[in-house]
Amino acid sequence: MDPRVRRHAEIVVEHSTDIEAGDRVVVTAPPAAEDFAVAVYELLAERGAHPVMLSNGRFGSPRAERAYLRNVDTDDLDEPDHLTALYENTDAAIRIRGDENVTEMRDVEGDAQAAYQRAYAPARAELLDTRWCLTQYPTPANAQLADMSTEAYQDFVWNAVDKDWEAQREHQQQMVEVLDPAEEVRIVSGDETDLTMSVAGMKTLNDHGEHNLPGGEVFTAPVPDSVEGEVRFDLPLYHQSHEIENASLTFEGGRVVDYDADRNADVLGDVLDTDEGARYLGELGIGMNRDIDRFTYNMLFDEKMGDTVHLAVGMAYDECVPDDREPNESAVHVDMIVDMSEDSRIEVDGEVVQRNGTFRFEDGFEE
Repeated sequence: MDPRVRRHAEIVVEHSTDIEAGDRVVVTAPPAAEDFAVAVYELLAERGAHPVMLSNGRFGSPRAERAYLRNVDTDDLDEPDHLTALYENTDAAIRIRGDENVTEMRDVEGDAQAAYQRAYAPARAELLDTRWCLTQYPTPANAQLADMSTEAYQDFVWNAVDKDWEAQREHQQQMVEVLDPAEEVRIVSGDETDLTMSVAGMKTLNDHGEHNLPGGEVFTAPVPDSVEGEVRFDLPLYHQSHEIENASLTFEGGRVVDYDADRNADVLGDVLDTDEGARYLGELGIGMNRDIDRFTYNMLFDEKMGDTVHLAVGMAYDECVPDDREPNESAVHVDMIVDMSEDSRIEVDGEVVQRNGTFRFEDGFEE
């Protein structure tokens, strides 16, 4: 076994989920990541935890999931309350990605995918109420999607995962202290993105490799009805086995009132039509991980890149929303990325805090 697999597992078990004796743990792992699953199970045993394992996919084998969704009457889809019950009785969830075929869901209709998301939303909510971590095992299929050799992709993944997370937390905390007390954020990039939103009263979180591994962002939830303007996502989104290129959204009163894309606009439309909450923003995230320095068609990594901002339509994370407010609710949470490296700026309460990818607390920042 590559020693980096063991190191990756140690970070997940010790840092990301902090497994303790007696913890009931659900591990979701694909066959292609068996070495990683073995390393995780060894560590869970050493810590006295009690694991069970599910197969790959959102909640099952991608091939089986595809077969089901191509044949099921979507009107019959209902909450899998037996899965919800599993997560209700779970202390920690470790979710491992690792594709064998990144286009497995290509020929599943968008309305079936949306119905599936709605049905599984309660189970997902219970999962997110555990100490959860989502991470990536570097498979050949994911390397191919990233246009990299398997060896180069392994190096990329494990270099991004194995870093000084306390130092990363301290670096990102500087942006948390800017954003957390803020009233309004404006994002400007080129001629096609000028978006404002209120974040008043919302909480800003510092992602340093806990729920997501790798980590490397700060994020909050916009006030749902406050978003105004237009945004073009100049980095592609790989969603439901389809590449959505140059997606654009127009917001009025917080709601998406118009959308387009150069490729697979219909897939974007299916996302926005999942439910009413899917037409509102659930997240504003700012990428701050400088060790992720290339685009790989994997949102787990791409949204953390320095010089980027990502916005998610759909569900807001409860941790970002005060107890006296209702978070934006949706069965989906779909991130899309704006490249902020050129002709771009982030303004917080009218003050420029990042220009052309450089933060005001970094060397090279220009007023």
